[in-house]
Parts: sequence; C-alpha cells; structure tokens
Amino acid sequence: MTKYITLLLLLFVFSCKDNPKSEEARTPISESETVVEEDDLSAISTKDFREFKVLDSKVITKTQIWSAINPQMEDFTEADYNRLKPLILEANIPTLQEYVVDGKFSYGELTKFYLYRIRKFDRENDLSLNSVISINPDVIKEAKILDGDTSNNHPIYGMPILLKDNINAANMITTAGATALLNNKTDDAFLTRQLKSKGALILGKANLSEWAYFFCEDCPSGYSAIGGQTLNPYGRRIIDTGGSSSGSGVSVSANFCVAAIGSETSGSILSPASSNSVVGLKPTIGLVSRTGVVPISSTLDTAGPITRTVEDNAILLDAIFGTDASDTKTIDALLDNGFYYENLKAATVKGKRFGTPKRLLEDTLYVKALDVLKQQGAVIVEIEEEQIGLPNFLRLLNLDMKKDLPAYMEGYANKDIKMRTIEDFMTFNLKDSLTSMPYGQNLFKGIAEDKGDAEFLARIQDTLKTNGRAYFDKPMQAQNLDGFLSINNYHAGFAAVAEYPALTVPMGYQDNGRPMGLTFISSRLRERQLLEWAYVYEQASKARIAPKNYN
Repeated sequence: MTKYITLLLLLFVFSCKDNPKSEEARTPISESETVVEEDDLSAISTKDFREFKVLDSKVITKTQIWSAINPQMEDFTEADYNRLKPLILEANIPTLQEYVVDGKFSYGELTKFYLYRIRKFDRENDLSLNSVISINPDVIKEAKILDGDTSNNHPIYGMPILLKDNINAANMITTAGATALLNNKTDDAFLTRQLKSKGALILGKANLSEWAYFFCEDCPSGYSAIGGQTLNPYGRRIIDTGGSSSGSGVSVSANFCVAAIGSETSGSILSPASSNSVVGLKPTIGLVSRTGVVPISSTLDTAGPITRTVEDNAILLDAIFGTDASDTKTIDALLDNGFYYENLKAATVKGKRFGTPKRLLEDTLYVKALDVLKQQGAVIVEIEEEQIGLPNFLRLLNLDMKKDLPAYMEGYANKDIKMRTIEDFMTFNLKDSLTSMPYGQNLFKGIAEDKGDAEFLARIQDTLKTNGRAYFDKPMQAQNLDGFLSINNYHAGFAAVAEYPALTVPMGYQDNGRPMGLTFISSRLRERQLLEWAYVYEQASKARIAPKNYN
C-alpha cells in the first residue's frame, strides 16, 4: 500500500461522496490534482448519484409504516395542515413554544402536522425522500398527555424528535438499516431516556446509511436495506445526502420534524448536515451517552443533534448530554440545564481568532463566510495545515466493531436475536443477498479478516489521538487561536480521533444547488463556544434556504 494517492477531480462533478470506510471526505477546491494521505482515508468520487441499484425499500411499505397511525390521524385534515403550515414550517423551537402558549396549536396538533407531512411527502411519490423508516405508534397519545401536563419547563418539552435508527427506543424497532435487525425491539437508550425526561416526543426513526456506513464498500450514502435510498431535497437523485445520518439530515431540512438525533464516528453528522443545509454538532466524545446505540467504534462514536438553527441545536444538546456510568467514555461535565442555550443571543466573535487552512481559500463560499465573520469582529488567521497522517484508521474501526457489536447485541439488543458476531451477520445476509446486501458487504469482510489484537488496537488508538490533537493544537497554540474553520466534513477524521467537538452551519449553495456548510472546530468540551460562534455567523449570514419543493 503506498502512502500517497493522487486524485484528479473535474469541475463538472455533481457531488462528493463520503468514503464509506471513514465517512470523511474532502470536497475538492479547484480543478487540480489533490494529494491526500491514503491512511487518512479521505476520498473523492466522480460517481453519478442518479444511478442506484435500489431506490425504494424492498422490506417496508408506506402502508406498513402508517397502519397504526392512520386511524389516529382521521381528525387531522388537509385544511388543518394548511392552516398550521405557515406557523410551523422553518419555525425554531422557541417560536413553536410561544405558539403553543398563545393557543395557536397544541403539542398534539404539532405532532400530527409533522406526521401528516411525512406521510404526504416521504415515500412512494414523485417527491419521496425515503428519510423516515418508522413512526412511534404511541406518539399522538404521548403528545396528548403532554398537552395536559406542562410542568416540565425545558424548551424541548413537547417537541417531536426523530432518532437515527441505530438508537434504541422502547416500543419501536432499532434496525441500523439492516434486515438482520428487523425484529430488534429494545428498551430506551440512555440518550432516549434523557430526551423523554425533558418531555421530548420521539416521533419515529430516521433512515441511515446501513450499519452507520460501515458495511458495504461501494454503496451510496443514505442507502439501507430497510429504508431504501434516502434522497436529498435539494436535488433528488442528483445531490448526495451525505452519510451516515442521512435520514436525520434530510428529515430536518424537509421539515419532517422539529429536530433529529444523528450519530458520528467520523463525519456522519457533519456530512449530512452540511449536505442538507442544516446545523449538525458532533460533540466531544463522552459528553453524550452511547449506551443503547448500535456501534461502530467505542473509541470514536458519539450521538449529536441535527437541527435547522443553532439555537435549536443548543437546546437539543442540552436535552441529551449527561453522565452515564455504563459508557466507558462518559464525561461528568457538571453542567446545569440551560448551559448550552441560555444567553446564546448575547454571543460575540469580537476578537476571536480563527485558523483558516490556506488551501480552502479557493472556495468562494468559504471566503464569503470568512468575510461575514470579519464583519462581526473575528480575526481570521491563514494557516498551513500540519502534515500529519491518520495511520491505521480503518484498522481501528475494524477492531472496535469486531468487539463492540457483539457487546451491543449481548447487552442492548432483543434477546430473541441470536446473532452476535460480524460473521453471524454476514452469514445471515447471504440467505437473501439481493435484499440484504445488493452492494455487497466488503467492509464486514474486512472486519472479519482483521486479526489485530488488543495490544495493537491500543497502539492505534494512542497514535491516532496524538496525531489528531497535534493537527489542531499545534497551529492553535502557535497562533493563539480560539477555533479552526473548515468546510462540511473535510476535517472530520482529525476531529474524530482528537475527540474534539465540531459544528457545521449552512453557508450557501454551489452553482448546482448543492448545500455547503461552514464548520467550526475547537478543543475538548468547547461546545458552548462553538454554538456561540456559529450563532453569530448564522444570524449575520442567514444562509439557509429551505428546499423549494417541500414548502
């Protein structure tokens, strides 16, 4: 294996696909040869995403999804939907809460509005996005209960939230997009309990790249055997959704929910959030519990919020963080509720110093975003990136998933499912390969064949964390920087192994309509600062435009 590969990208390429091995990609800056380290697992693809082996699910149908809910929706009409649409579309959480207080609608009506909208747009029609896998059959009843008890004053109270379908939720199935987990009925994950304790409503489950994009080597992002192919509302079958939290990003962008939870190993929140013009936060690893979440890597995995606004993102993060004794990476952050969202409107970037990699300055949207920050008083410092690689990144994922998936199956999956190991799931998939693995299962094969031991894994972990932190810390210390500015998920791999938080916020659209995000990265447990900086930028730029066919 050579250390470097040279990739040539042409300007006519519609989009950049995340590498399913690492979920990190670097969108090219110009028509030039881009040299990247092979071990960094970055990649550029010229694949035309209008060509899919599978579009609609072969496993679930619209009728199946809605059978339990339709009888409960009979009193909600098209007239109700049209009356509420101007109040709810693109509204943030504080506005929605004000409308409830003012009596313009109830939590029950808000819930039915989103359900009606998902049913109207999401599957088996000319605008279908395939972003939702399942609906909580009890959500309408739960919303009515909340309407009768408003004692909980957290702003997430009564807000319908979608969970990525690798996050356990009681009375629902958690599939990770895989047919092998079609009967995986579980208890709540820790973060699901956190949401419910604040009064959030679990609306349903969002589609994802199957097994969080660590399954099939050459499959498009947003595909799962259960959910079919998730499509981007800014360009169905043309613009990539990003992965692996594809359904979470798409459903938020298309106003199918107030907000959603995604998960990231390396780029899986940042990629779909930026690709669908929404706000995505990958927290410091350990701030948000991973217990009850189908894993790739206990070293790198984290869940995080995907929202339409920065303020909503802060509210949702506030609702899910917390110390979990069952999570080996848990952080006792000692933060009170409200820490992330209170006083956000007083945020400033005046005098804050942000490092900007010189190679990104050929991107006109990025340069425009920097100008916005300068106008708000930020100091932009051009930097040369550290020449540091991420050796054995793929081996880390292989060796972690080889042990972490059996641990999830043993501790948090349905006990009736007997499969435990990667080999067990590979054997299951071969029984009906056209349904279970139309794009193959080469990444699972790589996991099964990787013979690295615990000592080797520990060395990889140490090296990657050291390299990841050095990549950011060296320029930040040398230039006295507060943060690092990137695009989309270009630096997701380094943030992942450093275990540092990263937040992406809409910064505009390419000529072909593809959304792009400005990404803020800083050191451990600086989520509040990231949210403040992103809020200032968001309010000054007003870059997000809702997808026009879904108004």
